[in-house]
Amino acid sequence: LACGSPFGALCPELFLNTLSRGVVSNLAGEGNALVLTDARCLPGTQGGAALLAAPGGPRLVAVIAAPLCWKGAEWIGLALLCSLAAILRCSAAVLGEAGLSLPPVPAWVAGTGGGRDALRCAALVECGTTWGSGVLLAPRMLLTCRHVVAGGGTPRVTPAPGPGRDGAALGAHVVFATDESSPFDVAVVELEENVPGFLPPCLAATFVPGEEVSVVSFGALGRACGPSVTAGTLSAVVAAEGHPVMLQTTCAVHGGSSGGPLISSRSGCLLGIVASNTRDTSVGATYPHLNFCIPITVLQPLVVRYRHTRDPAAFAGLNHAACGVQAAWRLQQHPAPPSKL
Repeated sequence: LACGSPFGALCPELFLNTLSRGVVSNLAGEGNALVLTDARCLPGTQGGAALLAAPGGPRLVAVIAAPLCWKGAEWIGLALLCSLAAILRCSAAVLGEAGLSLPPVPAWVAGTGGGRDALRCAALVECGTTWGSGVLLAPRMLLTCRHVVAGGGTPRVTPAPGPGRDGAALGAHVVFATDESSPFDVAVVELEENVPGFLPPCLAATFVPGEEVSVVSFGALGRACGPSVTAGTLSAVVAAEGHPVMLQTTCAVHGGSSGGPLISSRSGCLLGIVASNTRDTSVGATYPHLNFCIPITVLQPLVVRYRHTRDPAAFAGLNHAACGVQAAWRLQQHPAPPSKL
Protein backbone atom coordinates (compact mmCIF):
# COMPACT_ATOMS: atom_id res chain seq x y z
CA LEU A 1 0.00 0.00 0.00
CA ALA A 2 1.63 3.28 -1.15
CA CYS A 3 0.73 6.54 0.58
CA GLY A 4 1.76 9.86 -0.96
CA SER A 5 0.61 13.27 -2.13
CA PRO A 6 0.59 13.52 -5.94
CA PHE A 7 1.43 16.91 -7.46
CA GLY A 8 2.91 18.26 -4.22
CA ALA A 9 1.23 21.42 -2.96
CA LEU A 10 -1.36 21.47 -5.75
CA CYS A 11 -4.75 21.17 -4.05
CA PRO A 12 -3.57 19.25 -0.95
CA GLU A 13 -7.11 18.99 0.39
CA LEU A 14 -7.74 16.55 -2.47
CA PHE A 15 -4.40 14.80 -2.92
CA LEU A 16 -2.81 14.71 0.56
CA ASN A 17 -1.94 11.16 1.65
CA THR A 18 -3.85 9.35 -1.08
CA LEU A 19 -3.48 5.56 -1.25
CA SER A 20 -2.62 3.11 -4.02
CA ARG A 21 -2.36 -0.66 -3.85
CA GLY A 22 0.10 -2.83 -5.78
CA VAL A 23 2.42 -5.81 -5.53
CA VAL A 24 6.15 -6.19 -5.05
CA SER A 25 7.24 -6.51 -8.68
CA ASN A 26 10.96 -7.05 -8.14
CA LEU A 27 13.77 -6.78 -5.61
CA ALA A 28 17.38 -5.76 -6.15
CA GLY A 29 20.52 -4.67 -4.34
CA GLU A 30 22.15 -5.75 -1.10
CA GLY A 31 19.50 -6.90 1.33
CA ASN A 32 16.79 -6.14 -1.25
CA ALA A 33 17.39 -2.42 -0.72
CA LEU A 34 15.62 -1.47 -3.96
CA VAL A 35 12.03 -2.50 -4.51
CA LEU A 36 10.00 -2.21 -7.71
CA THR A 37 6.22 -2.00 -7.34
CA ASP A 38 3.27 -1.58 -9.67
CA ALA A 39 1.41 0.59 -7.14
CA ARG A 40 0.36 3.80 -8.93
CA CYS A 41 2.74 6.49 -7.67
CA LEU A 42 2.61 9.88 -9.42
CA PRO A 43 5.01 12.86 -9.34
CA GLY A 44 4.94 14.39 -5.87
CA THR A 45 4.65 11.07 -4.02
CA GLN A 46 8.43 10.84 -3.53
CA GLY A 47 9.22 10.39 0.16
CA GLY A 48 5.83 8.85 0.83
CA ALA A 49 5.30 5.63 2.72
CA ALA A 50 5.06 2.07 1.45
CA LEU A 51 3.15 -0.11 3.88
CA LEU A 52 2.73 -3.86 4.19
CA ALA A 53 -0.37 -5.50 5.62
CA ALA A 54 0.25 -7.11 9.02
CA PRO A 55 -1.99 -8.65 11.72
CA GLY A 56 -1.49 -5.57 13.93
CA GLY A 57 -2.16 -3.13 11.11
CA PRO A 58 -0.17 -1.75 8.17
CA ARG A 59 3.59 -1.67 8.78
CA LEU A 60 5.96 0.89 7.25
CA VAL A 61 8.57 -1.03 5.21
CA ALA A 62 9.83 1.34 2.50
CA VAL A 63 9.92 4.91 1.21
CA ILE A 64 8.83 5.95 -2.28
CA ALA A 65 11.99 7.03 -4.13
CA ALA A 66 10.91 7.60 -7.72
CA PRO A 67 7.72 7.08 -9.70
CA LEU A 68 8.49 5.78 -13.20
CA CYS A 69 5.79 7.47 -15.26
CA TRP A 70 6.60 8.05 -18.95
CA LYS A 71 9.25 6.63 -21.25
CA GLY A 72 8.77 8.32 -24.61
CA ALA A 73 5.09 7.91 -25.38
CA GLU A 74 4.71 4.81 -23.18
CA TRP A 75 3.19 5.03 -19.71
CA ILE A 76 5.28 2.87 -17.37
CA GLY A 77 3.18 2.93 -14.20
CA LEU A 78 5.84 1.44 -11.89
CA ALA A 79 7.69 2.96 -8.93
CA LEU A 80 11.02 2.48 -7.18
CA LEU A 81 11.00 2.19 -3.40
CA CYS A 82 13.89 2.19 -0.95
CA SER A 83 13.66 -0.37 1.84
CA LEU A 84 13.33 1.22 5.26
CA ALA A 85 15.59 -1.49 6.67
CA ALA A 86 18.34 -0.45 4.24
CA ILE A 87 17.87 3.24 5.11
CA LEU A 88 18.16 2.54 8.84
CA ARG A 89 21.19 0.29 8.41
CA CYS A 90 23.01 2.93 6.34
CA SER A 91 22.13 5.77 8.71
CA ALA A 92 22.89 3.94 11.98
CA ALA A 93 26.28 5.63 12.46
CA VAL A 94 24.93 9.12 11.75
CA LEU A 95 22.00 8.60 14.10
CA GLY A 96 24.35 7.30 16.78
CA GLU A 97 26.61 10.35 16.53
CA ALA A 98 23.54 12.56 16.93
CA GLY A 99 22.58 10.67 20.07
CA LEU A 100 19.50 9.17 18.50
CA SER A 101 18.60 5.54 19.11
CA LEU A 102 18.00 3.36 16.07
CA PRO A 103 14.35 2.32 15.78
CA PRO A 104 13.57 -1.38 15.28
CA VAL A 105 14.47 -2.50 11.79
CA PRO A 106 11.31 -3.79 10.07
CA ALA A 107 11.28 -7.15 8.38
CA TRP A 108 10.97 -7.00 4.61
CA VAL A 109 9.32 -9.28 2.11
CA ALA A 110 11.24 -12.24 0.72
CA GLY A 111 9.70 -12.54 -2.70
CA THR A 112 7.62 -10.95 -5.42
CA GLY A 113 3.88 -10.70 -5.80
CA GLY A 114 3.47 -13.60 -8.21
CA GLY A 115 5.03 -16.32 -6.05
CA ARG A 116 8.15 -18.34 -6.74
CA ASP A 117 6.37 -21.09 -8.73
CA ALA A 118 5.05 -18.51 -11.20
CA LEU A 119 8.54 -17.14 -11.72
CA ARG A 120 10.00 -20.58 -12.48
CA CYS A 121 8.13 -20.99 -15.77
CA ALA A 122 9.28 -17.61 -17.12
CA ALA A 123 12.39 -17.12 -19.23
CA LEU A 124 14.26 -14.31 -20.93
CA VAL A 125 14.44 -14.74 -24.72
CA GLU A 126 17.16 -12.81 -26.56
CA CYS A 127 17.51 -12.76 -30.32
CA GLY A 128 20.09 -10.44 -31.82
CA THR A 129 19.75 -7.04 -30.15
CA THR A 130 16.15 -7.54 -29.04
CA TRP A 131 14.66 -9.38 -26.10
CA GLY A 132 11.32 -10.62 -24.90
CA SER A 133 9.90 -13.19 -22.52
CA GLY A 134 8.82 -16.80 -22.81
CA VAL A 135 6.99 -19.63 -21.03
CA LEU A 136 8.68 -22.97 -20.33
CA LEU A 137 6.20 -25.80 -20.95
CA ALA A 138 8.70 -28.68 -20.99
CA PRO A 139 12.37 -29.16 -20.00
CA ARG A 140 13.44 -28.24 -23.55
CA MET A 141 10.40 -26.41 -24.90
CA LEU A 142 9.41 -22.76 -24.71
CA LEU A 143 6.57 -20.67 -26.13
CA THR A 144 7.07 -17.02 -26.98
CA CYS A 145 5.82 -14.51 -29.54
CA ARG A 146 6.83 -14.58 -33.20
CA HIS A 147 7.94 -10.95 -33.14
CA VAL A 148 10.39 -11.69 -30.29
CA VAL A 149 12.44 -14.05 -32.49
CA ALA A 150 11.71 -12.50 -35.88
CA GLY A 151 14.80 -10.29 -35.95
CA GLY A 152 17.10 -13.04 -37.12
CA GLY A 153 19.97 -14.67 -35.32
CA THR A 154 20.01 -17.60 -32.93
CA PRO A 155 17.78 -17.25 -29.86
CA ARG A 156 19.29 -17.50 -26.37
CA VAL A 157 17.04 -18.52 -23.50
CA THR A 158 17.79 -17.69 -19.86
CA PRO A 159 15.38 -19.35 -17.41
CA ALA A 160 14.36 -17.33 -14.37
CA PRO A 161 16.62 -17.94 -11.36
CA GLY A 162 15.70 -20.83 -9.11
CA PRO A 163 17.10 -23.79 -7.19
CA GLY A 164 19.84 -25.47 -9.22
CA ARG A 165 19.87 -22.69 -11.83
CA ASP A 166 22.89 -20.46 -12.31
CA GLY A 167 21.24 -17.99 -14.68
CA ALA A 168 23.24 -19.14 -17.68
CA ALA A 169 21.82 -18.64 -21.17
CA LEU A 170 20.95 -21.79 -23.10
CA GLY A 171 21.25 -22.25 -26.84
CA ALA A 172 18.00 -22.75 -28.73
CA HIS A 173 16.39 -22.76 -32.16
CA VAL A 174 12.95 -21.87 -33.49
CA VAL A 175 10.99 -24.92 -34.69
CA PHE A 176 7.80 -23.04 -35.62
CA ALA A 177 6.65 -19.45 -35.99
CA THR A 178 3.26 -18.27 -37.19
CA ASP A 179 2.93 -16.28 -40.40
CA GLU A 180 2.74 -12.49 -40.07
CA SER A 181 -0.83 -12.73 -41.38
CA SER A 182 -1.85 -15.01 -38.50
CA PRO A 183 -3.82 -13.39 -35.66
CA PHE A 184 -1.83 -15.52 -33.21
CA ASP A 185 1.67 -14.14 -32.63
CA VAL A 186 3.37 -17.39 -31.54
CA ALA A 187 6.76 -19.08 -31.84
CA VAL A 188 7.86 -22.47 -30.53
CA VAL A 189 11.48 -22.72 -29.39
CA GLU A 190 13.45 -25.89 -28.63
CA LEU A 191 16.35 -25.66 -26.18
CA GLU A 192 19.64 -27.50 -26.71
CA GLU A 193 19.63 -28.88 -23.15
CA ASN A 194 17.19 -29.44 -20.31
CA VAL A 195 16.33 -26.57 -17.98
CA PRO A 196 17.67 -27.51 -14.52
CA GLY A 197 14.97 -28.08 -11.93
CA PHE A 198 12.12 -27.74 -14.42
CA LEU A 199 8.61 -28.03 -12.99
CA PRO A 200 5.70 -28.12 -15.46
CA PRO A 201 3.21 -25.30 -14.90
CA CYS A 202 -0.41 -25.99 -14.07
CA LEU A 203 -2.49 -25.19 -17.17
CA ALA A 204 -5.87 -23.50 -16.78
CA ALA A 205 -8.94 -24.96 -18.48
CA THR A 206 -11.37 -22.11 -17.76
CA PHE A 207 -11.19 -18.33 -17.40
CA VAL A 208 -13.15 -16.16 -14.97
CA PRO A 209 -13.53 -12.46 -15.89
CA GLY A 210 -12.74 -10.33 -12.87
CA GLU A 211 -10.28 -12.75 -11.28
CA GLU A 212 -6.93 -11.45 -10.05
CA VAL A 213 -4.04 -12.23 -12.38
CA SER A 214 -0.31 -11.54 -12.68
CA VAL A 215 2.08 -11.16 -15.59
CA VAL A 216 5.64 -12.42 -15.11
CA SER A 217 8.04 -10.97 -17.65
CA PHE A 218 11.32 -9.27 -18.45
CA GLY A 219 9.56 -6.11 -19.61
CA ALA A 220 10.96 -2.66 -18.81
CA LEU A 221 14.18 -3.84 -17.10
CA GLY A 222 15.19 -6.80 -19.27
CA ARG A 223 18.04 -8.92 -17.93
CA ALA A 224 19.09 -6.34 -15.31
CA CYS A 225 17.01 -7.58 -12.36
CA GLY A 226 15.44 -10.83 -13.50
CA PRO A 227 11.70 -11.26 -14.10
CA SER A 228 9.25 -8.72 -12.71
CA VAL A 229 5.64 -9.26 -11.64
CA THR A 230 2.73 -6.93 -12.29
CA ALA A 231 -0.77 -7.59 -10.99
CA GLY A 232 -4.20 -6.77 -12.32
CA THR A 233 -7.57 -8.15 -13.30
CA LEU A 234 -8.68 -10.45 -16.10
CA SER A 235 -10.88 -7.77 -17.59
CA ALA A 236 -12.39 -9.68 -20.52
CA VAL A 237 -12.48 -13.10 -22.15
CA VAL A 238 -13.14 -12.73 -25.88
CA ALA A 239 -14.66 -15.78 -27.57
CA ALA A 240 -15.13 -16.74 -31.21
CA GLU A 241 -17.20 -19.73 -32.32
CA GLY A 242 -17.77 -20.63 -28.67
CA HIS A 243 -14.11 -20.78 -27.62
CA PRO A 244 -11.88 -18.23 -25.86
CA VAL A 245 -9.45 -16.69 -28.35
CA MET A 246 -8.22 -13.61 -26.48
CA LEU A 247 -7.73 -12.55 -22.87
CA GLN A 248 -7.60 -8.89 -21.82
CA THR A 249 -5.95 -7.82 -18.56
CA THR A 250 -5.13 -4.66 -16.60
CA CYS A 251 -1.62 -5.79 -15.62
CA ALA A 252 1.16 -3.40 -16.63
CA VAL A 253 2.73 -4.83 -19.81
CA HIS A 254 5.76 -3.10 -21.33
CA GLY A 255 8.16 -3.68 -24.19
CA GLY A 256 9.97 -6.95 -23.40
CA SER A 257 6.90 -8.54 -21.77
CA SER A 258 5.76 -10.27 -24.98
CA GLY A 259 5.67 -14.04 -24.59
CA GLY A 260 5.60 -13.92 -20.79
CA PRO A 261 3.16 -16.00 -18.73
CA LEU A 262 -0.21 -14.77 -17.52
CA ILE A 263 -0.86 -16.45 -14.17
CA SER A 264 -3.99 -16.81 -12.06
CA SER A 265 -3.16 -15.21 -8.70
CA ARG A 266 -5.64 -17.54 -7.00
CA SER A 267 -4.66 -20.93 -8.42
CA GLY A 268 -1.18 -20.26 -9.81
CA CYS A 269 -2.23 -21.84 -13.12
CA LEU A 270 -0.97 -20.60 -16.48
CA LEU A 271 -3.79 -18.77 -18.27
CA GLY A 272 -1.97 -17.70 -21.43
CA ILE A 273 0.99 -15.85 -22.92
CA VAL A 274 1.26 -12.09 -23.35
CA ALA A 275 0.98 -10.93 -26.96
CA SER A 276 0.89 -7.12 -26.79
CA ASN A 277 -0.18 -4.00 -24.99
CA THR A 278 -2.25 -1.31 -26.73
CA ARG A 279 -0.97 1.51 -28.94
CA ASP A 280 -3.18 4.30 -30.23
CA THR A 281 -1.71 4.97 -33.67
CA SER A 282 -3.61 8.25 -34.03
CA VAL A 283 -1.68 9.90 -31.17
CA GLY A 284 1.30 7.54 -30.81
CA ALA A 285 0.55 6.68 -27.16
CA THR A 286 1.01 3.23 -25.62
CA TYR A 287 -1.23 1.93 -22.83
CA PRO A 288 0.37 -0.92 -20.83
CA HIS A 289 -2.70 -1.47 -18.63
CA LEU A 290 -4.80 -2.59 -21.60
CA ASN A 291 -3.17 -5.68 -23.05
CA PHE A 292 -3.95 -8.93 -24.79
CA CYS A 293 -2.94 -12.53 -24.17
CA ILE A 294 -3.35 -15.77 -26.12
CA PRO A 295 -5.33 -18.29 -24.03
CA ILE A 296 -3.40 -21.42 -23.13
CA THR A 297 -6.45 -23.44 -24.21
CA VAL A 298 -5.68 -22.39 -27.80
CA LEU A 299 -2.11 -23.66 -27.56
CA GLN A 300 -2.20 -26.65 -25.21
CA PRO A 301 -3.74 -29.23 -27.62
CA LEU A 302 -1.18 -28.25 -30.26
CA VAL A 303 1.67 -28.60 -27.78
CA VAL A 304 0.48 -32.09 -26.82
CA ARG A 305 0.31 -33.11 -30.49
CA TYR A 306 3.77 -31.71 -31.21
CA ARG A 307 5.37 -33.45 -28.24
CA HIS A 308 3.82 -36.73 -29.40
CA THR A 309 4.74 -36.45 -33.09
CA ARG A 310 7.72 -34.02 -33.02
CA ASP A 311 6.22 -32.54 -36.18
CA PRO A 312 6.07 -28.69 -36.24
CA ALA A 313 3.06 -28.99 -38.55
CA ALA A 314 1.06 -29.59 -35.37
CA PHE A 315 0.94 -25.79 -35.03
CA ALA A 316 -0.01 -25.06 -38.65
CA GLY A 317 -3.64 -24.48 -37.72
CA LEU A 318 -2.64 -21.21 -36.02
CA ASN A 319 -2.09 -19.80 -39.52
CA HIS A 320 -5.64 -20.61 -40.61
CA ALA A 321 -7.79 -19.01 -37.94
CA ALA A 322 -11.48 -18.38 -38.53
CA CYS A 323 -12.74 -14.95 -39.55
CA GLY A 324 -14.11 -14.27 -36.07
CA VAL A 325 -10.70 -14.89 -34.52
CA GLN A 326 -9.01 -12.62 -37.05
CA ALA A 327 -11.55 -9.84 -36.42
CA ALA A 328 -11.02 -10.09 -32.64
CA TRP A 329 -7.25 -9.74 -32.94
CA ARG A 330 -7.63 -6.85 -35.38
CA LEU A 331 -9.66 -5.18 -32.59
CA GLN A 332 -12.62 -4.65 -34.84
CA GLN A 333 -15.90 -6.22 -35.77
CA HIS A 334 -16.46 -7.23 -39.37
CA PRO A 335 -17.38 -5.34 -41.48
CA ALA A 336 -15.99 -2.11 -40.01
CA PRO A 337 -13.36 0.53 -40.75
CA PRO A 338 -9.82 -0.38 -39.60
CA SER A 339 -9.24 0.06 -35.88
CA LYS A 340 -6.86 2.83 -34.82
CA LEU A 341 -5.55 0.55 -31.99
